[in-house]
Amino acid sequence: MPELPEVETVRRGLEPVMQGAMLERLELRRPNLRFPFPDNMAVRLQGVKITSLSRRAKYLMIHFDNGFVLVCHLGMSGSFRTQNSDIGERHHEHAKIEAHDHVIFHLKQSNDEQAQVIYNDPRRFGFMFMDKAHLIHENPHLSGLGLEPTGNQLSGEALAPMFAGKAAPLKAALLDQKLIAGLGNIYVCEALWRSGLSPKRKAGTLVRKDGKPTARCNELAGHIRTVIADAIQAGGSSLRDHTQTDGTLGYFQHSFAVYDQEGMPCRKQDCGGTINRIVQSGRSTFYCPTCQR
Repeated sequence: MPELPEVETVRRGLEPVMQGAMLERLELRRPNLRFPFPDNMAVRLQGVKITSLSRRAKYLMIHFDNGFVLVCHLGMSGSFRTQNSDIGERHHEHAKIEAHDHVIFHLKQSNDEQAQVIYNDPRRFGFMFMDKAHLIHENPHLSGLGLEPTGNQLSGEALAPMFAGKAAPLKAALLDQKLIAGLGNIYVCEALWRSGLSPKRKAGTLVRKDGKPTARCNELAGHIRTVIADAIQAGGSSLRDHTQTDGTLGYFQHSFAVYDQEGMPCRKQDCGGTINRIVQSGRSTFYCPTCQR
């Protein structure tokens, strides 16, 4: 499933094409994806200008000048691509089957050029919902989300109250979307390796008795921010279905230190350990038992 860096990469790829454009027609080729489309969705957005694109956790948010926000989740296999646009189009061959093109945004850009943004989803596990901007964060999908793992807000001071007194494994705490929004399996594994912390370690051990973060808690916050930033810079990780909006692949998977590296030697200098795979809460965890404690 695409994680935060992949969704942020999509947002950045779509922004030059969609921001400021008029949505002349929203073509829905089926009545639903994972869930039915909102009632009269195409009618309410026809002829409306797109003012901006944003992201919350793993959700792409498209803002319109009539006050509505359309929120898109890519599910397991969803992707966007652009066509017939001089902005952002790289004319790559798209290995997407057109039968899985379920939503098409027909746009008139600010330079009067026509463009299409196509949502393709073979498994149809993605979904879209919409509401007025002042109500959108009350939606059940968004209302319980925690702190964004980007920017200076994520710090040891922010993590300490989340972890205090918790006997849950560190990896489970980091994957709790009510605590930190948008972190997924891949980047948690990578951040823990960079931090030298075991995914099995109790989360509460990173908090001092006075409630302050330990030095290792501060380091973990920094590594989470940098691994997310590195992945965004690389265009995300093109595992299975994910590609960028111009059809090219992200490259962060070539930098994986532990994820999907079972049996490989640890990359840390002088470690000498071997990457192991264990299962936590039904999901694969990759780590080095030698240097991650």
